[in-house]
Amino acid sequence: MFRAMRKYAHLYGMFIKNCLIAQMEFRGNFMMSLLVESVYLLAKLLYVLVVFRTDLHVDGIPPEGLLLFIGMHTVVTGMYVGLFFTNFTKIPEYIKDGSLDLMLTKPVSLQFMASLRYVDLALPIPDILVGFVMIGIGWHAMDIPLTFLQLAGFMLLLFVSVIITYCLMIIPALLSFRFVQTGSASEIAHSAWDANNFPMAIYPTWVRRIGTFVIPLFLITNFGPMFLLGQLSWLYTGLALVASIILFTVIRLLWKQAVKGYSSASS
Repeated sequence: MFRAMRKYAHLYGMFIKNCLIAQMEFRGNFMMSLLVESVYLLAKLLYVLVVFRTDLHVDGIPPEGLLLFIGMHTVVTGMYVGLFFTNFTKIPEYIKDGSLDLMLTKPVSLQFMASLRYVDLALPIPDILVGFVMIGIGWHAMDIPLTFLQLAGFMLLLFVSVIITYCLMIIPALLSFRFVQTGSASEIAHSAWDANNFPMAIYPTWVRRIGTFVIPLFLITNFGPMFLLGQLSWLYTGLALVASIILFTVIRLLWKQAVKGYSSASS
């Protein structure tokens, strides 16, 4: 098992290296990507400014505390765009043009190759940096102690957020094995994603239950900040980790089932 993990870690490192080399061949495009994402982020920061100017409180959480939620959403958005977005949009293309046939011949996991092959190193930089800055400002402003346990719990929940993000946002790509064109499903997924940058307390109880226990979207941006604010115990932190592992296992099984129904473009 450890040999396999080392193998895939080394292979993923090669993916990152190759993507970096490819992106550095067109440095103007790299810088333009940074600029475009920075402009998008500036619009989001204006949204944060409105929150502070109106002194918005959500479920007793002041604007400084809301920075934790907005910052968490921004960081995970950066990770999603950098690690997964390009790969997930390419999977339907692999199915349509037959590129998946070639991947099937590789001596590594098809899911690993198809869903993690490309890493965007430009777009996520502004989001991740500014997101962590917002989290740091909110952390300090709310007088949250910077202890090893607090930091470990938050980082664990950030890891859980990335796993759940992978699992939920790959679903439209899984549907493409059957329907090929799944642009509408992707649009729905991205719309739901954009609605998750605030505490889930703004939604009715039935929406919170669905977003926590059925489609665990709220776990992505809510559980980390809630842990820091003392609203989430270590028990629920552990349950969130277990839930992410179960969800990943389900997605893995669905992937295998989808591949079984794949009709090769050359057949």
